[in-house]
Amino acid sequence: MDRPGFTASLVAGGVAGVSVDLILFPLDTIKTRLQSPQGFYKAGGFYGVYAGVPSTAIGSFPNAAAFFVTYEYVKWILNTDSSSYLMPVTHMLAASAGEVIPRVSDAILYLPFSVALGSASRPPSPSTLPLQVACLIRVPSEVVKQRAQVSASSGTFHIFSNILCQEGIQGLYRGYKSTVLREIPFSLVQFPLWESLKALWSWRQGHVVDCWQSAVCGAFAGGFAAAVTTPLDVAKTRIMLAKAGSSTASGNILSALQAVWRTQGLSGLFAGVFPRMAAISLGGFIFLGAYDQTRSFLLELGRESP
Repeated sequence: MDRPGFTASLVAGGVAGVSVDLILFPLDTIKTRLQSPQGFYKAGGFYGVYAGVPSTAIGSFPNAAAFFVTYEYVKWILNTDSSSYLMPVTHMLAASAGEVIPRVSDAILYLPFSVALGSASRPPSPSTLPLQVACLIRVPSEVVKQRAQVSASSGTFHIFSNILCQEGIQGLYRGYKSTVLREIPFSLVQFPLWESLKALWSWRQGHVVDCWQSAVCGAFAGGFAAAVTTPLDVAKTRIMLAKAGSSTASGNILSALQAVWRTQGLSGLFAGVFPRMAAISLGGFIFLGAYDQTRSFLLELGRESP
């Protein structure tokens, strides 16, 4: 990718991520409380719906920026013809790479986390230990945010300090695997659908879609992806909110899903589906629309600069 394209994707992704996370934070809080094992009203109900927002504000920009830089870069490397039937596969691979990025420098970047988690008995192998870059940024802020959402009376820093004191660094990465297992299927559905809808709309009207049309496509793609991946989101929430030392806190996503199924059935697996769909549909509209708008503006600015 050329330098202006790289910079534009970096900045546009970060701006879009911060915008959507801050605007739609109350819906995310309601969704988390609906999925909480203690129940919606005991978790805070409609009170303090911005609890945990500092954690989101800190993690949002670098996470979204890292995703979109990778997404655009992988699309550029694969360079599939827009008329090719392989284009959806390209978008799937690019979206997955945005969530899970293998790097040759895994050993260097992963070692501090391995030491902190007590698992540095041997150097990690780049071929067998891919570094989930986006989720390394996202998971700690997500853990703090969700615990603040169900404990509105506690401050973000207080919750962060308690996690470090009681569980150590590994407490901040509780639910890491379940987050990755949620994000990859979500991206595999959302981004190919978004790109396909934009291509179809462009073909129907005879020119490239405008930013607002891209946003509409993003809303539909995000809402659909949110609905089909809700059980994985429920499992992630239960793992992050579980008491330290419990079986759920171990991070086994299948065990978490089975526990929800046994106690609440299908309705439990899809708890919070409507606020999640609403938040991600609106989020898709703002996030992908803002990304396209900001990136187009920065690329045009780059072309005009001497």
